[in-house]
Amino acid sequence: QVQLVESGGGLVQAGGSLRLSCEASGSLSRITAMNWYRQAPGKQRELVAGITSGGSTNYADSVLGRFTISRDNVKSTVYLQMNTLKPEDTAVYYCKFRRSAWNGEFDYWGQGTQVTVSS
Repeated sequence: QVQLVESGGGLVQAGGSLRLSCEASGSLSRITAMNWYRQAPGKQRELVAGITSGGSTNYADSVLGRFTISRDNVKSTVYLQMNTLKPEDTAVYYCKFRRSAWNGEFDYWGQGTQVTVSS
């Protein structure tokens, strides 16, 4: 099992910055990918950014150049630095870890943290 706790959300004005953290605990061996998703009211959950165990990153087009995903292996924490925030970035942000096991791959989700960007 993997437990994830997000933090760092809040209310910020457009153009501002926030840094989200996702601290992991539990069985952290064989983690293959760490991702940030978001879900706005009335919309589907969408992938925002991801980082693999090898360090490769990917981003949604809507956040490319504004958001940066990174990780601290010592602290077992993944970060999402969000700059130049826009009102449309308002959503609940979730982290997800994917773990590989002998019987398949399993996804673990955090509880989410609210980000609200005012215009």
